[in-house]
Amino acid sequence: MDVVIEQSWKQELKEEFGKPYFVQIVNFLKDEKKAGKVIYPPGKLIFSAFECTPFDKVKVVIIGQDPYHNPGQAHGLCFSVPDKVPPPPSLVNIFKELNADLDIPIPQTGNLEKWAKQGVLLLNASLTVQANTPMSHSQLGWHTFTDEVIKHISMEKEHVVFLLWGKFAQNKEVLIDASKHKVLKAAHPSPLSAYNGFFGCGHFSKTNNWLRETGEKPIDWSI
Repeated sequence: MDVVIEQSWKQELKEEFGKPYFVQIVNFLKDEKKAGKVIYPPGKLIFSAFECTPFDKVKVVIIGQDPYHNPGQAHGLCFSVPDKVPPPPSLVNIFKELNADLDIPIPQTGNLEKWAKQGVLLLNASLTVQANTPMSHSQLGWHTFTDEVIKHISMEKEHVVFLLWGKFAQNKEVLIDASKHKVLKAAHPSPLSAYNGFFGCGHFSKTNNWLRETGEKPIDWSI
């Protein structure tokens, strides 16, 4: 089975694509499409996070839970939306913290591709969702796949910063070797929880301080 994914990731994760759980994901998505179900993001964008951030370029990992389920929002990068699409509430709060932390002006777009192309892997735990049905693909097998992504980064790279926002992302900490990577945890940026520890977390400046300390170029967080 041929999976259209960026070459370095295809090599890194080659053992996963033939496993029963992954074949099941592919077959399920094909069947849903035949049945007329609307799936986000569009097929060609499912692996956008990997396309924008090749394996050897990964310096930071942000873990989201689920793609946006409303029309036009999801484009394969967690928390990000395409140009001209209004930033959803969690992303608005991310930009507020960015402004407070590094005095970066609130961006005019919610498209985070600029981050991704500098080495920020914007990884949703589930890579697809049915329209208007949040978490609809959370039991599909995607978590097995994206857990392997996190494990491979942890095992084979050094000095990566993992930003774990909210309990769901923080549950992934067991996959990360904290002796050689930096793990930063905070509340989720959702309006329901941002005031419980996301605002004021300083993760953007802390990330750049760590990257400088380990000889890496810091991220330009402006959009």
